[in-house]
Amino acid sequence: MRPRCSSRRLHYLPGKSPTTTCASWLRCTQLTALQRFYSQRVAKFNGVKDSNGNYPVSIIEGDGIGPEISQSVKDIFAAAKAPVTWEPVDVTPVFRDGKQTIPEETIESIQRNKVALKGPLATPVGKGHVSLNLTLRRTFNLFANLRPCRSIAGYKTPYDDVDTVLIRENTEGEYSGIEHVVVDGVVQSIKLITREASERVLRFAFQHAQEIGRNTVRVVHKATIMKMSDGLFLKVAQDVAKDFPGITFESELLDNTCLKMVTDPLPYNDKVLVMPNLYGDILSDMCAGLIGGLGLTPSGNIGDECSIFEAVHGSAPDIAGQGKANPTALLLSSLMMLRHMELTQYADRIEKATFDTLAEGKALTGDLGGKASTSDYANAIISKL
Repeated sequence: MRPRCSSRRLHYLPGKSPTTTCASWLRCTQLTALQRFYSQRVAKFNGVKDSNGNYPVSIIEGDGIGPEISQSVKDIFAAAKAPVTWEPVDVTPVFRDGKQTIPEETIESIQRNKVALKGPLATPVGKGHVSLNLTLRRTFNLFANLRPCRSIAGYKTPYDDVDTVLIRENTEGEYSGIEHVVVDGVVQSIKLITREASERVLRFAFQHAQEIGRNTVRVVHKATIMKMSDGLFLKVAQDVAKDFPGITFESELLDNTCLKMVTDPLPYNDKVLVMPNLYGDILSDMCAGLIGGLGLTPSGNIGDECSIFEAVHGSAPDIAGQGKANPTALLLSSLMMLRHMELTQYADRIEKATFDTLAEGKALTGDLGGKASTSDYANAIISKL
């Protein structure tokens, strides 16, 4: 991997020897569009098996229904004999140097295992409470949010055969948190877009398209209005696309994408969509709505060193402990995790059993129109393995 360009650090240019140390980070980022911050493979899993031949995986069971749906995933993995050893970790916030963070032993576990599965976490409403989800993304530099949305046979929605894949830049944009009061009654919020973060997520998007057999990457943007910030994201995409001649590069305005997807999402089934942070946050939930909601939608937060796969729905404290929860989103997220770990055969087996159970419709939880308990649903999947 070429070293990232930063103060007092060498940079490499294609076909050149290392130059002298950089005078400034900003100047180096502008040297050339050909400069590459990343090797050919972004976010490769580098976990190591334990003495039993299993990969240790950190698991954050979460709040509310989290422990129940996590147990369903564990039971299904055990029945499928997936080579995974679960390592429970706690993310109850602690204060270190006056700042709220997660326990050091949890950070060490995820850094050691390179991968984690996370149930829903509740953030108390009110000042002073930092989102644990945001804290995890920042702690492990989880730069890309991967959100596939696929129609579920047996659960009818206004749209059939939806199969979208969306990748959201996860670290900057309008969510950089740079805000200040200019004068009383006037607040300024700064949208931060950098070449490095843009290239990282765009390169991941092209690589993911190759891996899943899609031939088009489409950047969703508003460069017509945000000419410099979204314009930089779009320009970097054009540069990265040159490294992937087998993938067609396209771009589309955000409002156009929203209109076309809710009119007819099928033309997006052969594409990977990639976009800055705020657009991805909104559009990924819209795509989830096309297939029936967040309870059926998996998600993965991808980093260069560690990745965390999660259910993005809420913790549903009103039904916690009642055996009514639907574990599908967390289960599908765990299958994304297995594929990230290159344990594809186990993911394929569990996925087939899951979709067969959903299509059969005999053991569905209440939110899917059935009367089965959480454990009934998990056992139905196990019976089909």
